[in-house]
Amino acid sequence: LGVTASLYLQSFSFNLQATVLSPFSLSPPSLLPEPPSPPPPTTTTTTLLPNGSFAFLEKLFLIHNMDDDELFWRASMVPRIQEFPYERIPKVAFMFLTKGPIPLAPLWEKFFRGHEGLYSIYFHPHPLYNVPLPEDSVFHGRRIPSKPVEWGKPSMIDAERRLLANALLDFSNERFVLLSETCIPLFNFTTIHSYLIDSNESFVASYDDPRKIGRGRYNRQMWPTINISDWRKGSQWFEVNRKLAIEIVSDSKYYPIFREYCHPPCYTDEHYIPTLVNILSPEQNSNRSISWVDWSKSGPHPGRFNRQAVTVEFLNQIRVGTNCTYNGNATSVCFLFARKFLPNTLQPLLQFSSSLFYFNP
Repeated sequence: LGVTASLYLQSFSFNLQATVLSPFSLSPPSLLPEPPSPPPPTTTTTTLLPNGSFAFLEKLFLIHNMDDDELFWRASMVPRIQEFPYERIPKVAFMFLTKGPIPLAPLWEKFFRGHEGLYSIYFHPHPLYNVPLPEDSVFHGRRIPSKPVEWGKPSMIDAERRLLANALLDFSNERFVLLSETCIPLFNFTTIHSYLIDSNESFVASYDDPRKIGRGRYNRQMWPTINISDWRKGSQWFEVNRKLAIEIVSDSKYYPIFREYCHPPCYTDEHYIPTLVNILSPEQNSNRSISWVDWSKSGPHPGRFNRQAVTVEFLNQIRVGTNCTYNGNATSVCFLFARKFLPNTLQPLLQFSSSLFYFNP
């Protein structure tokens, strides 16, 4: 075939020639100072498809020794040849930004079951979190090198960009959704995958809030790079396509301004990506979030839900109780995920997973 595919990372390299099919040679990566010892890497294999292209069936060990600058640089690379040398099946990257464990993991396990090859998972906990995951878990081996995150500080955006960058290294990832340990899916995998892959737009809430908690957070020292007319606010929990994900991790013009001038009561996670999207490509954004939260109570954080709140009526109100636009058409399916569900909601959610969410049994 005369095709050679190669990929180099600072800590390892491998080469594959179409004329000789052999397992990848993987050297053990250097660990960061703080993260715990990772599980042993699994073997990467290749399969020659009938059309002669290669499908990389890999569950690569994600701990590497790249710093953020190198990671973002590698993730920002875009192939100049548009056609892929293999059959590319677009995947959704599910990026979990957590303090530690994912208490609702059994629900997510059931959500992902049977859909291998259509998704990727990336897990960014606190670097001191050191609880091993079962080898048969979909989260096993999906932890990325992480750093401490402080609420409302630029480190939150650093973590989000870190998740995006790691996910961008997989060229099959086409859509990227940010989730937390309190998030739940509101529909089955097939519905959510189709909704995202088929969408013409990204899902980033980005609006002009004239109040003190909106425009009042703008710092005049951001001018002229960022004007008050550019300033936007929105939910931290975004979903973006690959093109916009690359723009976020490769941004070296606007993010330094935010790091220098956006500090509490200015919160980067509420303003940076909404403002960046408004500057770069507002016409390609739906201007809404697909992650539902309850802001009916006053305070800096949305409402939380325990097991008593989990009823069919409550969940259906979130699932189909709102009107919005999808690809130019009216729909009642506006939210794909919901947030702030406590660990004790797991059992009732599992009970509803087949009858209400239509998960695979």
